[in-house]
Amino acid sequence: MKNHLQLSDAAFERSFKDGSLHPSLFSHEAHLRLAWIHIKKYGKEQAIENICDQLKCFVENIGAKDKYNTTVTIAAIRAVYHFSLKSESSNFVDFIQEFPRLKDNFKTLLGQHYSVDIFSSQRAKKSYLEPDLLPFD
Repeated sequence: MKNHLQLSDAAFERSFKDGSLHPSLFSHEAHLRLAWIHIKKYGKEQAIENICDQLKCFVENIGAKDKYNTTVTIAAIRAVYHFSLKSESSNFVDFIQEFPRLKDNFKTLLGQHYSVDIFSSQRAKKSYLEPDLLPFD
């Protein structure tokens, strides 16, 4: 398998949760898709809890614990939620085509919300930093 989009939403969610998803399939786009799936199924707050817990397990299982970033993870979910409120899409592929900035200009998009570089901040990695420039909701 070459792409996470080859899996149904249910299979993708399940394989990520149970740790059977190959790490090479978990791209930035896959992270956004996971957020989209969880928001649709569980709502924003439960999506944040689910994904943070599952992503911590995922990175630990693949030996990449240092890659986890609490702020980036939660900010991504909040950004997906923000755009999902404006979306007319019923599936992730249409959603990401409707809002390509999430995929193609993610760092710039988050830069509109934060004055600090949340991608390299040790504080942002460990705990969630609220946006100091522009809120998500």
